[in-house]
Amino acid sequence: MKSIVYLITSEGMGNTSGTELKKKLIGKFLTLLQDARPLPSAICLYTDGVKLACQGSPVIEPLKKLESLGVRIILCQTCLEFFGLESQVAVGIVGGMGDIITCMTEADSVVTV
Repeated sequence: MKSIVYLITSEGMGNTSGTELKKKLIGKFLTLLQDARPLPSAICLYTDGVKLACQGSPVIEPLKKLESLGVRIILCQTCLEFFGLESQVAVGIVGGMGDIITCMTEADSVVTV
């Protein structure tokens, strides 16, 4: 089966200054992704993307659902430390850039959202 990894590097989706729109779009994307087949093997969050997996994020539930379906949610430790968010992780596992590189190199497709 084809292996897909999604990279999320922003605290939302799209190139707009409308923060609420970006968050709404990523929420919709992650919710609809739950029905995709095949499911991604992993979602890697780095730079501002790690904020989506931390307390207060509007997309914790869709990420938890994806994780329960077997999707690995990997957060960049360096990014969490940079933003001071290490103690606020609500979903996923904290990994290093090496883990993210391994996910990307083992995947059939890598998609940046």
